[in-house]
Amino acid sequence: MKPTLLLINPSNQYRRGFTLRQESRQVPLGLGMVAALTPSHWKVILLDENIKPFRYRPADLVAITAFTSTVARAYEIAAIYRSQGIPVVIGGIHASMLPEEAKQFADAVVVGEAESIWPAVIRDFEAGRLQKIYKAPPADLSQMPAPKHEIFHPSYLFASIQTSRGCPMDCDFCSVPVFNGHQYRLRPVEAILEEMASLRNRLIYFVDDNIVGYNDKAREHALEIFEGMIRRNLRKEWFAQASMNIAQDKELLKMASRSGCKMLLLGVEAESESQLHDTNKRLNLKLGINNYAHAFKAIHKAGIAVLGAFIYGMDSDTPATLRKRTQYILRSSVDVIQASVMTPLPGTRLYERMAKDNRILPARLPEHWQHYHFSDVVFRPAQMEAETLASEINRAYATLFQGGALRLKFLRTLWNTRSLRTAVWAWNSNFNYRSVALERPSIAINSHQ
Repeated sequence: MKPTLLLINPSNQYRRGFTLRQESRQVPLGLGMVAALTPSHWKVILLDENIKPFRYRPADLVAITAFTSTVARAYEIAAIYRSQGIPVVIGGIHASMLPEEAKQFADAVVVGEAESIWPAVIRDFEAGRLQKIYKAPPADLSQMPAPKHEIFHPSYLFASIQTSRGCPMDCDFCSVPVFNGHQYRLRPVEAILEEMASLRNRLIYFVDDNIVGYNDKAREHALEIFEGMIRRNLRKEWFAQASMNIAQDKELLKMASRSGCKMLLLGVEAESESQLHDTNKRLNLKLGINNYAHAFKAIHKAGIAVLGAFIYGMDSDTPATLRKRTQYILRSSVDVIQASVMTPLPGTRLYERMAKDNRILPARLPEHWQHYHFSDVVFRPAQMEAETLASEINRAYATLFQGGALRLKFLRTLWNTRSLRTAVWAWNSNFNYRSVALERPSIAINSHQ
């Protein structure tokens, strides 16, 4: 009989987040890659808590991935298998940032990108010499196989595709450069197009941190993807993250739209320079806050909606600036609203600085990692009490996601983009964020111990 590898995607048991709605669930793409890298003489099974609650399945080896917000659940499940003498390997961004913590709850920890190390993990397991820590160098994306999409549950509406890794920016709150490096690495365009063509899903989420990048090589790479999608007549609709500089490139916007782009997530973060300085958001500062409206207008002209990501709780924030941010979001032509609480994720400069200054709120770890999901307050703000910030974010959510505000956003999107399909995309996306925001009130964790 074939040995069984059990892949597990845990979900946060405190907040369901984007798993609340079918429209916002995202496939565990990393586990699809692990499945693709596993030798054919293994049987591979995926247990995905995005879809169904955990149910014990026998296995020879268990591999679990986790974000910070889901790692407590990952450790719970790992304990079940380890109590049965079944080895557990854990990876993902949280384990990569805190491997010394993770190795207390697993037999092996993969630090970094799995592609360059997973074959060695399998060989070591088969030889009976599984190591405690595996440190993976950055993967060569030109040799990367396509993830095994067929292991994902068919109820996922969106397929996920990755075209690049790495980010040269140095945003204070972001762990991506630590995990994936500061240099862009690009997948071959034909491999990306072949992967898309093989998918049954019409809807695509490009999981890149920036689909168009910051240099000419990355721009040309994106342009070739869009042109290839048009040439092959793939008939996909998609969204992705991008930086504000895409608004200055009419050709790129035109081709993105023609290839099926319906929405772009832009890290706006804040409407004032002092807050942008807090987060080292250099590109937005260079563009200039006064040019935000022009950027949104250029994207709308291409028939694409703007998903604006905003942060509440930067060091120069006060209750007054937070309420001002809420009003700015309502008045602006941003179509879809992502409003997050500043969260010091392990591995970021923000976390290191706050830990050094004793500003991380006391927590029972690893249990309280479940609060690191961008809606609860897990640190001491500089200009207010933690409880005040939690109260202000609840006020903001109630205002931003009320029915009247969302209906007005829908009508503005329809008017600005002249596209009913784009407006429907924006409407559905706002309800995804509404479900997450209003699932339960934001709290400051030290007041609920």
